[in-house]
Amino acid sequence: MVADNPDYFIGVAQQSLWILALACAPILIPALLAGLLLGMVQAATSINEQTLTFVPKLIVVAICLAIFGGAIIGLLVDFTQEIFARIPEIVR
Repeated sequence: MVADNPDYFIGVAQQSLWILALACAPILIPALLAGLLLGMVQAATSINEQTLTFVPKLIVVAICLAIFGGAIIGLLVDFTQEIFARIPEIVR
């Protein structure tokens, strides 16, 4: 029985963390790079305006969501369908 095996649930948890990392990376990495670049520009020019960093990062995140949003949703839907398909194995 699958439910008796603790390695099964550890594998599912590991797979879910990997899916989470794959879903977040296309949004977080460009936002982080934009924040780093804008922080360096602010440090070089001594401009300390908060909206100067917020608005460009918001635009970068919106562009990344427009480009990668479909792939991220597809990844999450596939994982959810796979987890739902495993339910009968666990319940037995």
